[in-house]
Amino acid sequence: MCGIVGYIGYRQAYPVVIKGLKRLEYRGYDSAGIVLYDNDNKELKLSKTKGKVTELEEKAKNQISLTGNIGIGHTRWATHGVPNDVNSHPHVSNSGNLVIVHNGIIENYEPLKKELLKRGYTFTSDTDTEVLVNLIEEVKKQENIKLGKAVQIALNQVVGAYAIAVFDKQNPDEIVAARLGSPLAIGVGENEFFVASDASPFVEYTSNAVYLEDEEMAIITMDKPLVVRKIKDDSLVDPYMQELQMNLEQIEKGGFDHFMLKEIYEQPNAIKDTFRGRLRVEEGIVKISGVEDNLQKFINANRILIIACGTSWHAGLVAEYIFEDLARIPVEVEYASEFRYRHPVIRRDDVVIAISQSGETADTLAAIKLAKEHGAFVFGVCNVVGSSISRETHSGAYTHAGPEIGVASTKAFTTQITVLTLMALRIARAKGTMARADYFRYLQELELIPQLVEQALQNNLQVQSIASIYKDAPNCLYLGRGYNFPVALEGALKLKEISYIHAEGYPAAEMKHGPIALIDDKMPVVIIAPKQEHYDKIVSNIQEIKARSGKIIAVVTKGDTQVKSLADHIIEIPETSDALSPLISTIPLQLLSYHIAVMRGCNVDQPRNLAKSVTVE
Repeated sequence: MCGIVGYIGYRQAYPVVIKGLKRLEYRGYDSAGIVLYDNDNKELKLSKTKGKVTELEEKAKNQISLTGNIGIGHTRWATHGVPNDVNSHPHVSNSGNLVIVHNGIIENYEPLKKELLKRGYTFTSDTDTEVLVNLIEEVKKQENIKLGKAVQIALNQVVGAYAIAVFDKQNPDEIVAARLGSPLAIGVGENEFFVASDASPFVEYTSNAVYLEDEEMAIITMDKPLVVRKIKDDSLVDPYMQELQMNLEQIEKGGFDHFMLKEIYEQPNAIKDTFRGRLRVEEGIVKISGVEDNLQKFINANRILIIACGTSWHAGLVAEYIFEDLARIPVEVEYASEFRYRHPVIRRDDVVIAISQSGETADTLAAIKLAKEHGAFVFGVCNVVGSSISRETHSGAYTHAGPEIGVASTKAFTTQITVLTLMALRIARAKGTMARADYFRYLQELELIPQLVEQALQNNLQVQSIASIYKDAPNCLYLGRGYNFPVALEGALKLKEISYIHAEGYPAAEMKHGPIALIDDKMPVVIIAPKQEHYDKIVSNIQEIKARSGKIIAVVTKGDTQVKSLADHIIEIPETSDALSPLISTIPLQLLSYHIAVMRGCNVDQPRNLAKSVTVE
């Protein structure tokens, strides 16, 4: 859950690494560091600090020479040791020759550390990473071998997950990179190389990238071709060069105050991009190649297991309703973090759908491997091309949402629901569980969703006004029924994530079974109440809240009068079918969380304690 950047080439490394770290701060931002090799003085120049990359910039300007053509940097999400200057990366070996940055967890670092202490090594930090760099040094010294071989031998002794970049000041024309469980990309330019946790740090320099697979290492040497080897057996790998799909504009704020707000407003186009080429309404065609190639597996599925975490889990809950309603396939939605540890029952005629924005979520990857071991067919839904989940699953579909930089997911949620809806429609039509007229109606409505989302975004100023009233509320309750129960969960999660207000989402009918005890005149209750199947029931729930003086913020269908007469505030959204309503009803909840967080002075793009890509368990 940390960000790694490295550069070796003809440019000055410092500006490349610093800019890259800023782009990767969504991966971790409690501390940061950089190390450069000073060619003139033949020494390492190291600067690191608790805090953000901007603080590192200020410290580095006053602390080190900023010249050099090789450098590595790191932005951290703490695992071992509190965020402070000492625990920040990069870490230097006892000799002062080797320097490393690391994302992941070395699970057996304690016995390794004890052995190194016996051999005279000392440690200044609480990190597992300092143990790893000294282990590499010990192997290099004892075996009298080059850095690449020492890294390989050392990594065969560790247990855990890692992405690393390491170099030796005695051979400053080479960086060694390796991965297991944490992503690592290598940008290949003209007479220069880049190393990063994803491609965003080098997108303006090259469009060519190699993504290391698990248990692979790369020897990156000036003026030589890239060499990739297997860590376990040292065999050579022919690296696959990918052309990058992103552009610089996608990873800049584009005039918005925050990435999160930009990404909320990108949703009409993101949804359109998700079904572009897959949805042909006039012909009545839904075509996702990963589904088409495996259609019989879906048609014959005994059940669908959906595994995901966080916001992706909420998208999976929406999909449960959609698949069961339209395709009549039993669905179970599992937290990936629990799935692998409870000895789940997995059958060969199960279809497992794994959902992840980043495609690197460690818990979801572990669940995928378990499902494959039991013989299930695994289908991935993710956003990042070339990510681990896209490679580990049997087949899948990309959401095509574009880069999502804000830590709190917005467009990832709606585009995941879009893909899953397309899948359910295609499978339902193939199984014959939908009437032809209903099928065509859904296709027509789905095609209209982007413009309905645009209409929902026009409530922004109204939502901002409501946010100003409730920004200091200590608690908030979110209620929804049917398809909009998962939206209530997602709305509560957004508020928790970025404003630090305690919030809970519940099925509206469950309010009577406990949460109603919390309701008083100080408790705001957000109710998703479009005029749909459960409308009369949710009106009754609103009356129960009103009778106890709760403050009601209701998301309603445009033109609603019944809920309007009961609620303290209403936010109108355009009408659509039950199954598609989460794509619309989630928009005002995203805006509400955003504005409350901004008014409370929170960093909405980098909320405390969170990171975008959760690559550790």
